[in-house]
This record gives sequence, C-alpha cells and structure tokens, in this order.
Amino acid sequence: MADEVPHPYSIEVSPLPKPEGNFQWAIRRSGKLIERSDRPHRSEAKAFESAMEAVERAMKPGADGGRR
Repeated sequence: MADEVPHPYSIEVSPLPKPEGNFQWAIRRSGKLIERSDRPHRSEAKAFESAMEAVERAMKPGADGGRR
C-alpha cells in the first residue's frame, strides 16, 4: 500500500469468513489493540483506507485512541 502508517501505529487487514470476499481491519498502537472495524469492507484497499482514517482521528489532539 502506498500510504505509510505513522509510528507507533500498525494496521492489520484480514479477510472475513462471512460475508465472503469482504475485509476487516484492526489498529494497534505499540502492539496494543485500540480499534477494530465494526463493518465489512468490500476490498482490502477500502478496509485499509478506512483504517487510515481511524488512525488520523486517533492522532488528533484530545483523541482517546479512537474510542467513543
């Protein structure tokens, strides 16, 4: 993927068993899970794009790691 995930975050995109052909993501900060997708994404690229948006939200001042 062309987008670089800022340190100390990492993004894991994985296929979902159901619905088949869809993907989910998880964001980790220093190895600790901070957020996971709550809906399926139709492609790996769309899942990664959604995860990057979540990382950007988590990096904003006053953010609590993406949790509401």
